[in-house]
Amino acid sequence: MGEWSDGGLSVTTGELIAAGRQLSNDCGIPVAVVVFGSAPESVSQQAIAIGADEVYLLRSPYLDEGSSEAQLASLEKFCRDIQPAIALFPKTRLGLELGPRLSFRLNVVLAQDSIAMVLDQATNRIVVDRPVYGGNAVAKLRFPPRDPQLIILRSKLYEPIPADNSRHGEISELEYDIDPQVVKIKRIETVNRKADGISLEEASVIVAGGRGLGGPEPFEQLQALADILGGAVGASRAVCDAGWLEHSYQIGLTGKTVTPDLYITVGISGASQHMAGCSGAKDVVAINKDGDANIFKTASFGVVGEWEKVLPAFIDKVKELI
Repeated sequence: MGEWSDGGLSVTTGELIAAGRQLSNDCGIPVAVVVFGSAPESVSQQAIAIGADEVYLLRSPYLDEGSSEAQLASLEKFCRDIQPAIALFPKTRLGLELGPRLSFRLNVVLAQDSIAMVLDQATNRIVVDRPVYGGNAVAKLRFPPRDPQLIILRSKLYEPIPADNSRHGEISELEYDIDPQVVKIKRIETVNRKADGISLEEASVIVAGGRGLGGPEPFEQLQALADILGGAVGASRAVCDAGWLEHSYQIGLTGKTVTPDLYITVGISGASQHMAGCSGAKDVVAINKDGDANIFKTASFGVVGEWEKVLPAFIDKVKELI
């Protein structure tokens, strides 16, 4: 499933195409991208250039209105008509909404929050890894012999393929007659919120703060460090529940899942619910006054001490190095 805006595909869609390309190399099936609404031709051409063999444009007036009910109905019809073997969804708001509902309607298995997938050559079925028990263990899920195999993938697991504008693919428009009774929610107004800096999902460096900071003011220092490193600021659930930051900053089991190259935590104890949202980080640096905090079991590097003394010195050293 592809997502687009402002005439271009989302980064997560490029990652899904790369994942599909890898599976295609293993099982020999073409990679198709499904796009909702009146996407411009540039979107289709971009999808083909970065690895898609086919692009399906699902058309309907209700799809242009962004109705999730219409998107679900059209996606269900598409799957029943085309009968894909595998369907990949991004772990985005839309993917998390449509994936489970489509799984129920088609009566097939959905693997959520997947962090790896391979083709079992013996059974020709997909095997996925997904975190369980708050990220403390990884379960392997084997799909039964019923298609499509639905998979929701975390972001940043695959690197988008560099564009090759010489590639050719097939573009098909499918007009679906959506029953008006299906659409129960109508969009009244769209308000575009200006993004402040890099999004958490796409950031390679994240500086996250927890309840140990004691209030909202210290997050100004975290933002200063993030700016120096070209990263973004995140927070634990306790911080957002306290109103220090908006919930859009929340990382964890009930927040956003991030996979940065560097994850710096300040005043975060490392509860399993929080670590479930950042288990894909390559390196974790922890600053906490409690030497027994759970965060140090995961951290590549850790400093035990008061953040008020450690953080300013850390920022100064980073400035020197950069």
